[in-house]
Amino acid sequence: MSEEVKVGEIVKFFAKPSVAAIKVTEGIKVGDELHYRGATTDFTEVVESMEVDNKKVAEAATGSLVGIKVGERVRPGDTVLKTS
Repeated sequence: MSEEVKVGEIVKFFAKPSVAAIKVTEGIKVGDELHYRGATTDFTEVVESMEVDNKKVAEAATGSLVGIKVGERVRPGDTVLKTS
């Protein structure tokens, strides 16, 4: 089993574009595999693109609020983990 490190928490989910707003607690970048986990959430996806302040970025630093397109619904309070 791969090791997982907490990298953030879901703040909000936008259903129409299917975007998760994540408060970053450890840096993340495009290409990272993230595991979204909560009471009813449990899936893993590779980050294909992300935005900070409506601008595409390749990485997001600790403390950033980032938007990442996701394939499934996430909920505020869900944990975001980076797999290695």
